[in-house]
Amino acid sequence: MGKLALAAKITHVPSMYLSELDGPNKGCRQAAIDGHIEIGRRCRELGVDTVVVFDVHWLVNSEYHINCGPKFSGCYTSNELPHFIKNMDYAYPGNPELGHLIAKEANAMGVATRAHSDTTLELEYGTLVPMRYMNQDQHFKVVSVSGWCVWHDLATSAKFGLAVRRAIEEHYDGTVAVFASGSLSHHFADNGTAARYMNKVYDPFLEQMDRRVVGMWEKGEWAEFCQMLPMYNEKCWGEGGMHDTAMLLGALGWDRYDQPAEVVTPYFGSSGTGQINAVFPVTPLKD
Repeated sequence: MGKLALAAKITHVPSMYLSELDGPNKGCRQAAIDGHIEIGRRCRELGVDTVVVFDVHWLVNSEYHINCGPKFSGCYTSNELPHFIKNMDYAYPGNPELGHLIAKEANAMGVATRAHSDTTLELEYGTLVPMRYMNQDQHFKVVSVSGWCVWHDLATSAKFGLAVRRAIEEHYDGTVAVFASGSLSHHFADNGTAARYMNKVYDPFLEQMDRRVVGMWEKGEWAEFCQMLPMYNEKCWGEGGMHDTAMLLGALGWDRYDQPAEVVTPYFGSSGTGQINAVFPVTPLKD
């Protein structure tokens, strides 16, 4: 049936939008923007028709949720950082069919999930920022998944990721990319110190942990990483509980995945947080 063609862990820092604007921070996130453009180019080469984004800016308290409206459009201002992202226009086609297929498969696997196609749900900036640079021409349909799962466990999120993979390969007639849209360590600069940390990680401990993790990814040490993910998330203030990362790895085979990640945008600090764009090669799931 369908194909999962590309998987990636991506940044969505709002300073990417700020980087476009005239002022002292113009160009500060060009490397991250270029990384998104490159990932979008690869998706086009692979024939991707739909992008599924695990978005850690969509908070949910119960079950897993999929925003699969038929189309999305609006003018977005971040309620979290309105001085970074304001009045950002967007318009993308959606994919209700794929969203409902994912929900059906997840529920069949025992992961309570709801797909929302007849909805006024809007997209969050964990989806909007990457799509701005990958999908300005509306080439890809977009499906957004709640990735800030407050009362969920990472093992269930990995199982949800596997459901996404099965829905694509067993029930969908098309080609899909999946993105975990979230940071590595995620301790923001304390109030009043933002300027000092604009291009830095909050603490050397966090940066060293992040760099060690990136090294593990580049070596394909996934069994070890999956085992340490809960503690890494806890000690390094994982964004959204790092459920986006668990979903991504679940779609790739979790601790049985063995491919080295390809870093597209090297690790960088942003407002205290650790960020990266990295592609994870998609291989057949192991029995």
